[in-house]
Formats: sequence, structure tokens, C-alpha cells
Amino acid sequence: MYELRLLCPEDRVEPVSEALDALDALSVSVEDADAQTPAEQALFGEPGMPPPKEGWQRSLVLALFPDKEQAEEAARLLAPQDFFAGCKLLAIAEVPEQDWVRLTQSQFAPVEITPEFWIVPTWHEPPEGAKQVIRLDPGLAFGTGTHPTTRMCLRWIARHALAGQRVLDYGCGSGILAIGAAKFGATEIDAVDIDEAAVRSTNDNAAANGVTLNAGLPDKASGEYGVVLANILATPLKVLAPLLVSHVAPGGHLVLAGILERQADELKAAYAPHCKLEVSDTEDGWILMTARKP
Repeated sequence: MYELRLLCPEDRVEPVSEALDALDALSVSVEDADAQTPAEQALFGEPGMPPPKEGWQRSLVLALFPDKEQAEEAARLLAPQDFFAGCKLLAIAEVPEQDWVRLTQSQFAPVEITPEFWIVPTWHEPPEGAKQVIRLDPGLAFGTGTHPTTRMCLRWIARHALAGQRVLDYGCGSGILAIGAAKFGATEIDAVDIDEAAVRSTNDNAAANGVTLNAGLPDKASGEYGVVLANILATPLKVLAPLLVSHVAPGGHLVLAGILERQADELKAAYAPHCKLEVSDTEDGWILMTARKP
């Protein structure tokens, strides 16, 4: 496998990337050419906010080809194109063979929720001292335990008595919260999502963890629950306020995540007609908000 390395100004990255794709590159990636230098530019703003810019002033465009001849042919065809003006061929280099599966797996380590509760990919052994484990590999649906919002929800689950509780996971993604609820004693669990791929992922992950739950589209949610969990984002949580609260049984818990610290007052106002939300956990600029239904 050979890598074609190009240096491109910001306005040339998109047309060059599209051309490389049309030339049958196996993959095309873009990096900041000035990374790790004083000229490095951050493209990521505050969580939930748009990036300050769409691209770097100077970018490395990296394209993989099956062999050297195809990489050289791509470079030859790009050079005379108008959209290639200002770009520069840096190198065509052989990429050493690697065990890409092992390399990818190495990026996902066990995630600690509490000292006794861990999320562990299937290729890792549970850490010593882990008494409760969710086996979960990265997939298409959100929720692997690496994001602060997921960890805060799981910490809440671990610290509350769910034995015998009826639980709703609204916007279940990978099903990680529903599985966590099952691990801590909940006996009737509905996990719902608008994405059918998430529903399939939830069913697969539940089976892999040996727990029983009911996964489906949102109309699967019915009646009242002792605990309603929703790890989505602030805007849909505000829209869904009447629906989510209607599913909480009297005396039951509402647990909301996907909320930035600066959005706390918005959520309190949206839920004020129904219940009193409070911030019960914080991590890396995100908050967990909970309420007890009267």
C-alpha cells in the first residue's frame, strides 16, 4: 500500500479530496499541516458550538492507494488541473503493513465508571476489582462509556437502588444505559430510539451481556416508570419535556444528560411546569440533571 502526501491551501482541500476519491483512492484524510507548531489552528470550539473555522490554512491531504503505480498516476493526473493550483506533492511513500484490527482495538481501553463498575471491550480482560462489567465494543450507535454524559448516567445508575424498578431508556443508542440498569437490578426495561440501527445495536449488546430488555422505536414506551433516562442533547430534551415527565411514575426519577453547564437554566425553565430539575453531577463542561416526580 502506498500513501500520496499533498500540501494544500484551505480552499483546495475539498476539490482535491473529491478528485482523489474519483481516482479510486482507498481512503482520503486531512490533517493540519502546522500541527505541533506555533501556527497550529484549533478547529473545535466549545462543546455544542460550531467550529471557529471550516478548515486549516494549510492541510496535509493523505490518500492511500493499493500500489505505487496508482499513486503516481493520481499525482500525474492532478498536477495540471486548475483546482490543484497552490498545492504541492510532498511524497509517495510505502505504508508498512500493520495489524489494523489490533491497532484500532488498542485505542479503546476499559472505562471506569466507579472502582467496581467498568465498561470493557471484548478484547480486554476486566480490571482487577471490577465487580460489575458491561461488555461493549465500539459500534455505529452512540454510547461506549467514553463520553462524560454516558459516564455520569452510569454513575447515577450504580449509586441508586434499581432492584425491581421499571426503567425507560429514551434515546438508547447502543443500549448502554438500559444494560447498566439491568446489571443493577431493574427488572422491566424499555429501550427506545428513533434510529432502527440503534435498536438493533441495543438488542445485540443486551444479548452479549446476558440481560433482558425490550428495545424498539419510541412508541414502544408505555405507561409509567420508576426511572426515566434520556441522554440526548439539550434542545430535544426541552421539546420532549412533557412526554418524558409523563412517563415518570409518582415518586420516580428523571435523569437527563447531553447538557452543557451553560444550558442548565434553560432546562430548569423547560421542566419547571412539571418537576424541579437540579444539577447532580458535572464532568468536562457537561452536567447531569435529575428530578424526583412529586
